Amino acid sequence: MSHHLDTPLAAQNGQLFIDDMYVFSGNDSTVFIMDVNSNITGVHVQPGFHHEARYEFKVHFDGAEFETLTYRVSFEQADAQGRQVMKLHALTGKEAREDSPAGELVLEGRTGEAASAGGVRLWAGRIADPFYIDLSLLAKVNGPVNSGTAIDLSDWQPENAKNSFAGTKVESIVLEVSHQHPQLKPGTRIGVWCATKLATDAGGWRQINRGGYPMMWPIFWPDDTHFTNSANTRHPSKDFEAEGKHIAEHVAAVVAASGTSDDPKGYGLTVVRQLFPDILPYVVGTPATFGFAARNGRTLADNAPEVMLSLVAGTGVNSGLKPSIAEGQRGKNFPYVVPM
Repeated sequence: MSHHLDTPLAAQNGQLFIDDMYVFSGNDSTVFIMDVNSNITGVHVQPGFHHEARYEFKVHFDGAEFETLTYRVSFEQADAQGRQVMKLHALTGKEAREDSPAGELVLEGRTGEAASAGGVRLWAGRIADPFYIDLSLLAKVNGPVNSGTAIDLSDWQPENAKNSFAGTKVESIVLEVSHQHPQLKPGTRIGVWCATKLATDAGGWRQINRGGYPMMWPIFWPDDTHFTNSANTRHPSKDFEAEGKHIAEHVAAVVAASGTSDDPKGYGLTVVRQLFPDILPYVVGTPATFGFAARNGRTLADNAPEVMLSLVAGTGVNSGLKPSIAEGQRGKNFPYVVPM
């Protein structure tokens, strides 16, 4: 679920709102990336990561309903140079889906610097945002999805598309785990989502936001101006029960009005069953791609908006943008992003 500029609350505290998540194969490793705190939301964005929050990567194995591996990243308050101490904890088994266990401390470091231990590397800091989309195209799709009307792209000119995120920055957490990890060996089928959690006054933790598939929020809940949708706080295992019928009906209405399906109801259900639970699938050690042929992880280059917009429209939607437009915002080696 992308939160680049979805709500006023995101602009007020973008540190807690997930912009993007990526999962792909690195150098004999699996790479997990969580981006938060885009400066496209405006001047109210606070620099760095929230020092009272947790940033978690949740991993399910072989289609399991619940995660049995969680990597939890936390940060201390920034020093005079703006650097923050960061810690990585790992939780396994039933503890992976609980907030109270402390987990195993894997490593400790500082933002802006790579830290490594036991086949795990971690980097966190400000980067050039590799995400790309022309937001005027998004508006032509999410409006009809919300209202159940036909998508009209008659005046959309892909050749004139511009990347609305050119020059923007986000805070990024890059976690790389060796293929020697006992649970993340090549060939292992996993599902990944991420979450931000904030300490409560009562001493517990509240899930503030989560992400799995890209573009979920901008497409399906663009008018959640107070960020009250329950999808933020629920576990993915509850997605279909909570939102399946509602989302399926919206997609069905769009393709029916657009004439892109002879069986709108069936198409709507098919889309929902692909997207719920909102967990990104990936086979460890295989080439990642979030594309038309397959959705297997997601690389920094993938044109996820084009894929997702086409999926809900029931027909190909040409974004007009190619991966090369953001080529300078990604790297081939760890941390795979471009620090600013």
